[in-house]
Amino acid sequence: MSSKILLKTIKEYQKSIEENAQIKLARNAAARGEITDLAMDWEAFRKIDHTFSDMVSGQLKVTNQKSSGRCWGFAGLNLFRVYLGRKYNLKQFEFSQSYFMFWDKIEKSNFFLENIIETSTEPYNSRLIMHLVENPIQDGGQWDMFVNLIRKYGVVPQTEMPESFQSSKSMRMNRMITRKLREFSKTLRDAHNKGKDLTTLHRMKKEMLAVVYQMLVIHLGTPPDWFDWQIRDKDKTFHRFENLTPKRFFSDHIGLKLDDYVCLINCPMSDKTYNEVYTVKYLGNVLEGDIIRYLNLPSSRLKECAVQSIRDDDPVWFGCDVGKYFHRDLGVMDMDLFDFELFYSTDFPMTKSVRLEYGDSQMTHAMLFTGVDLDKKGNPRKWRVENSWGDKRGDKGYDIMTDKWFDEYNYEVVVHKKYLTKEELETYQRDPIKLQPWDPMGALAI
Repeated sequence: MSSKILLKTIKEYQKSIEENAQIKLARNAAARGEITDLAMDWEAFRKIDHTFSDMVSGQLKVTNQKSSGRCWGFAGLNLFRVYLGRKYNLKQFEFSQSYFMFWDKIEKSNFFLENIIETSTEPYNSRLIMHLVENPIQDGGQWDMFVNLIRKYGVVPQTEMPESFQSSKSMRMNRMITRKLREFSKTLRDAHNKGKDLTTLHRMKKEMLAVVYQMLVIHLGTPPDWFDWQIRDKDKTFHRFENLTPKRFFSDHIGLKLDDYVCLINCPMSDKTYNEVYTVKYLGNVLEGDIIRYLNLPSSRLKECAVQSIRDDDPVWFGCDVGKYFHRDLGVMDMDLFDFELFYSTDFPMTKSVRLEYGDSQMTHAMLFTGVDLDKKGNPRKWRVENSWGDKRGDKGYDIMTDKWFDEYNYEVVVHKKYLTKEELETYQRDPIKLQPWDPMGALAI
């Protein structure tokens, strides 16, 4: 039996507030200030410093994704440039994020249209179709999606395909291409319902992709097939490399064996278990690429592997829910930094698993761990984070994550497989359990 809100009840609410001086004070403050500043425990902030016991070498000036959701690609390319910067003693360097973005969009478009063909018998208003058409080429992604693109298309220096207004402010481009993809999805589904065979549908899809390619060229330019790369290092020594293809640039000058890297997640939801491998249905970009693959482990194991990697001088790609308990300007992620309970006169008791299950949290952003602060027993106290939001915030763009925050809001780390136990590696290589497309573990970092 339902019940409506009574005016009598509202008056009771109001009377309670008027009798509470703390709530009146919070209300007056909220009218003129940012909540993260008003609720901040400045004593907690005073104890935070930007020094770390262990840091990876070769860190460069931070990058800036601006008004785009390409953090996962920025984080991956920033990982690569650590190794490139060391190799050639570089003062500064950036890979082309536009080049990466171009191929991601075309591959996502193909992936989407193939999924539309595969699901042609589904009602247009089914949950699956509504999920597929909701955001088919959003900027976000996952580690395995990044790897698939690098394997197929390689990388190029930013000078070969620079940032532009459209790459840095991608909302309009995404909106216009999405309109076409939704139109194409209906066209393909109508053709299927009229009895057209798969050969015909794929011919239609090829023509549709030509339109998407055209739109991407308008927004981002044409990706280079080959280029010359020349640099001057910190010692002013000149280097030139001629007739490089994007794939050769990666293999010859970066050379990481991407097959050796694994994605570990911490997902304590009640329908998932630790020491199990998962994937997500209908999630990906490169159709012929590897599937998304996660090994679910306790947060302590993610931290152990990340610490080992950093101490071996290797940065760590990771994904988290960056908007929670985070002061953007100060660049601090800290569970104790804000006293929201005091400010609102209420508790916020949800656990990590409950937050995931009831839509209060998911992975939203990818960055790099480039340092860790260990206590005398070797346990992490805080983590150094290379973000991709420019150098005007935090410590010249580098942020701090406390270890307590890691446990609550960090969801993924990518490390070399050598840090896994034999049993963990065997589990990672199993056929994964397939999660529904809308599962929180299918969230994309933006």
